[in-house]
Amino acid sequence: MTGTATMPPRAIALFGGLAAAAALAVALASEHLGGLAPCELCLWQRWPYWAAVGVGLAAFAAPRLATPLALVVIALFLGNAVLAAFHAGVEWGFWPSPLPGCGAAGSGGAATIDELMARLKAAPIVRCDQPAIVIAGLSMAGWNAVFALAVGAALLISWQRSRRTA
Repeated sequence: MTGTATMPPRAIALFGGLAAAAALAVALASEHLGGLAPCELCLWQRWPYWAAVGVGLAAFAAPRLATPLALVVIALFLGNAVLAAFHAGVEWGFWPSPLPGCGAAGSGGAATIDELMARLKAAPIVRCDQPAIVIAGLSMAGWNAVFALAVGAALLISWQRSRRTA
């Protein structure tokens, strides 16, 4: 395609890191402001985003490593899309969760170990097979799969275009 703007690998990695930070902000806001407790699979989906933020910053700090780091960011987004789609499949009942009990409880700001243990025992288990909220027919895991796939695909296309013009 002629006239198509391309992003250098450093910008691809940095944009991926910013998109990951935005996804984390939504997840944390929904948890802490919206009161939607995450299940264990939800928490797993945050790890690739945390890694993408770090890798994006590393690409900014080390421009010579930008190309492999951009590829890592792309892989993190595409891998997270698979993980989120798997979680959505658990919610839809297509397959069982591989995690026993599949629950996660927050500390709730406990000040002591004893208080933390008491709160953890009293906290309800958040099930991975029951979405906390459904918006336009998709759970948060479903929307995360869409987001991660869209960003990962856009970053991959940008990376491929940057290679063609290099």
